Amino acid sequence: MSDRTPGGLTLQMLPAEDLRQRLAAAGISNSSRIVVYFAHENAYVSPSARVIFTLDYAGLGDQVSLLDGGLDAWKAAGHATTADVPPARTGPLAPLAIRPIVVDAAYVLANLKTPNVSIVDGRTASFYSGAQTGGNPSGPHKTGHIAGARSVPFSDTVDEANKLKPEAALQKLFADAGVKPGDTVVAYCHIGQQATAVLLAARTLGFKVLLYDGSFEEWSRKDYPVDNPAIK
Repeated sequence: MSDRTPGGLTLQMLPAEDLRQRLAAAGISNSSRIVVYFAHENAYVSPSARVIFTLDYAGLGDQVSLLDGGLDAWKAAGHATTADVPPARTGPLAPLAIRPIVVDAAYVLANLKTPNVSIVDGRTASFYSGAQTGGNPSGPHKTGHIAGARSVPFSDTVDEANKLKPEAALQKLFADAGVKPGDTVVAYCHIGQQATAVLLAARTLGFKVLLYDGSFEEWSRKDYPVDNPAIK
């Protein structure tokens, strides 16, 4: 993932060879078993979800797992931790078999009203409702959400211990948002990180999932439809 693209977007997927080199430099190989976890107190699951989704995009999804509850859950189970840093090593990683699970603004625009496709906003509810506006002073986003999008806040997919909610609770969360069984869930957020936590939850329920990586940062720069419930 890169911090900025030439077009100024944040946190976009890298070109395949650049991504392969970075994964290999982290010691990842074609035979690796990868466990992703978050370590900070009061951390969000979304950065770990973004890593998992990136590895899946890179064709390594079958080798990846999330440590549910992160480092806190590991320590609560009585497992040891260490401050030792393992020596750096490069993993033997073949050219990536990129999976087509990332879509662009044109795809979202073309599917706003497509049956069995649910465009899902993963930001917290105040951004979806127009009570808050995302972005920053030099690059503010539009206020509201992609026209017709449904709201599944990323923070609602986990409990107070940052563990993924039980299946029944997740089913209710998506159903209450209007996502139907069999839908393809296309999620977005501010820049494409929080959305991956929503996609992680949706995938556990059996939904086909896609990430709109440009997210509302990109959508706000285009003359594309936005709903703002804050405007009466």
